[in-house]
Amino acid sequence: MRITISGPPGSGTTSLARYLAGKHGLDLISAGEVFRQLAREHDMDLADFGKFAENDSSVDQMIDARQKEIGEGAENIIVEGRLSGRMIGNADLRIWLSASLACRAKRIAGRDGMDEEGARAFTENRQRSEATRYRNYYGIEIDDLSAYDVILSSETFGVDALGAIVDTAIVCLARQQADDL
Repeated sequence: MRITISGPPGSGTTSLARYLAGKHGLDLISAGEVFRQLAREHDMDLADFGKFAENDSSVDQMIDARQKEIGEGAENIIVEGRLSGRMIGNADLRIWLSASLACRAKRIAGRDGMDEEGARAFTENRQRSEATRYRNYYGIEIDDLSAYDVILSSETFGVDALGAIVDTAIVCLARQQADDL
């Protein structure tokens, strides 16, 4: 089973991906972790590296190509990343998580040791940078959620509840696939 989990910064994609990978014994790759690692390798913070990536399409294209190659080639995997639902053409289940900017900024502030106002500004800037890159590089409007099978609010549901909902979707999908054989 190939599952993708996407959503804006701070929406809980990594938490849900880890939960599902652990529960179902699936491999996990995270485009965000690759991006963070590259930022560290370039001695830049995420905001500066995002600006750098706006002017050097090879950054995103390398991450996205690698994500696509791994995700499409694996049988039992979760691919977590902003564009994974659009990049993994043979995904069985595409999930989008959403939450308000205020909720996500609070999470990011707690996770990254920032104040909430700073986290909000950081998140808004990051989203603008990503939206610009995705539009310019791929013609993707990140707010178009038509590619996703399941859209869930991580503001309404915690990771355990989200996991339970996705677990149900996985069981239903597995039954459907078995019936199609």
